[in-house]
Amino acid sequence: MRPDTPAENVDHTAEADRLERTADLYPEDAEALLLRAAAHRELSGDRPTATALYDRLLTSSRELDEPFLVRALKASNLWEYGHEAEARAIITGIRTTAPRDPAPWVIVAESLEAHDELEQAHETFTQAVHLLLTGVEAPPRATHPLLFGRHRVRRMLGAAHDEWDALADTVHSLPITLDELHDPKRVWSLGSENPAELEAEILRLRAELGAFREALSRPFPVAVLHWPAGELTELLSAYPTLAEEYPSHGEHLASIEAALRELAASGTPNLGIVTGTVPSYEAFAASELTSPSDPSLLPQYATTLAARGRAAAWPPERTAACWCGSGRAYGECHGVD
Repeated sequence: MRPDTPAENVDHTAEADRLERTADLYPEDAEALLLRAAAHRELSGDRPTATALYDRLLTSSRELDEPFLVRALKASNLWEYGHEAEARAIITGIRTTAPRDPAPWVIVAESLEAHDELEQAHETFTQAVHLLLTGVEAPPRATHPLLFGRHRVRRMLGAAHDEWDALADTVHSLPITLDELHDPKRVWSLGSENPAELEAEILRLRAELGAFREALSRPFPVAVLHWPAGELTELLSAYPTLAEEYPSHGEHLASIEAALRELAASGTPNLGIVTGTVPSYEAFAASELTSPSDPSLLPQYATTLAARGRAAAWPPERTAACWCGSGRAYGECHGVD
């Protein structure tokens, strides 16, 4: 996840160094690892080095999974240490290109908001909401920060509620309403000498902090290992003893969904799925000085993939593609009740 722990509690420089070394060992996972390393560099105050990491990704010969996210993070970081013109140019480029991923929109809009560019922030949030949510019956969870951010900025601008603000109210789940949470006059209550007012404001701030962390965190998941059909065939051909773990591909897929549902029912948070490949698994086994035919290596391999940022969150949105790769919507495939 993108860390938000204060520098006095974590050695962010050491953690960034570790992640960069890991990225050198696993170039296929460099994007996720270097984004986390850059976040640690920012938190340590070394913003130029963070920019260098973003540039390293953007100039890499490997195709990025989330190029607009990298650009947005670079813009936000640049603005924080005086490179406003370059940051604005990147933000303009992102808005012009109009990516379909909500994360870059959230980052650039909040960067504008943080620098008191409220009108520009409002325009950016609104552009993203119209692009990603027009005609959408149920806003995906990833788009909620767009609705909340737009609501917050409109409150600061003194704008009247519109239909998007009403939608933000419907997806907001905290006990404190958005209107109260985003009230511009709240700041004055922090100077109050009335203990009741101060206590109420502390409760509001805690709720806001919880929502912010939930929106931005990328938690380390409890991950279950998934083998695509071709990879599983190759794995069992090379290591027949693993057939006891995987009687058939259909049973393998069913066991993944069943295991994740059981974990969810038990209250386990942050569940995910990692997809294995035979070459990657063999390389991991060699690094552990263990035979790939050892079944006890499989959960360790899954945990390692998750730590390298390879996990996809479970469950997907019901209308999103199923994790199994069938091409059908999750709600019509493994998400069927």
